[in-house]
Amino acid sequence: MSRSEPLQRTETPEPSRVQGRRNNTGVQLLDGDGGISDQLEVCLKHIFGKYCIPPAPVPLAADNRVLLVPPDGAYLSQEGLDAWARDTNGAPFSQETKEELVEFLDVTDDGELTFKGFLQIYQLQTENDEEETWRDLSNHGFDRTLRLVATRTEEISDTSNDPQLCVRT
Repeated sequence: MSRSEPLQRTETPEPSRVQGRRNNTGVQLLDGDGGISDQLEVCLKHIFGKYCIPPAPVPLAADNRVLLVPPDGAYLSQEGLDAWARDTNGAPFSQETKEELVEFLDVTDDGELTFKGFLQIYQLQTENDEEETWRDLSNHGFDRTLRLVATRTEEISDTSNDPQLCVRT
């Protein structure tokens, strides 16, 4: 192949393809319209639910294994936002980043990030860098099939059952 011929990679999407629509496991982070897929939204609800105010109720299950769902009207307080950022990226957001979140995303009247704003973060991030979203999901205990597995804060109580659900400790 001469240097003037472009290198063709069949596993790489064409430049016009939107990221988030490819994954060897068949799991898609973005839907056909470029929005958050239903599968990803379930994961993001669980992640948001770990940090939101009011706290996400922990459903009672016979085997104590749950995926969290934030209550209507839930938001991330400044403390919750910092805890989520630390658990996701290793450090809280800078004040400048927090000001940008308030300016451009859905927030409460008091400037607290709503679940809609949380989805906006991930929709934009996934469009621009799908692997960053996969890293975030991994940091919160999700594998490439979007199944929840044990992490620092969550342990599987019985691995013989559905690994999608986990004990919250």
